[in-house]
Amino acid sequence: MAHQNHVIQSINLSGEAICVDIFRRPDGSFGFDEFRRDPEDGRGWYSIGYHGDRSFPTEAAARAAALAEVPWLSEAMPPSRPAT
Repeated sequence: MAHQNHVIQSINLSGEAICVDIFRRPDGSFGFDEFRRDPEDGRGWYSIGYHGDRSFPTEAAARAAALAEVPWLSEAMPPSRPAT
């Protein structure tokens, strides 16, 4: 059975057709990617950012890179949550 990434947070752009996922990989590294879904297309979410292969040592580093790379993300990001 293949190991899958664990999504820590999914941030949706208004309209819920585009999102960014911040995730943790089974090896402990972190990453992010930007996705889109088209309601008329039953295939579901697909990558439009192609950032998913990038690897970061911490959740904070992945989040900072996502904020730097995805223009709409800072507007859609909910208020900071305490680190766990």
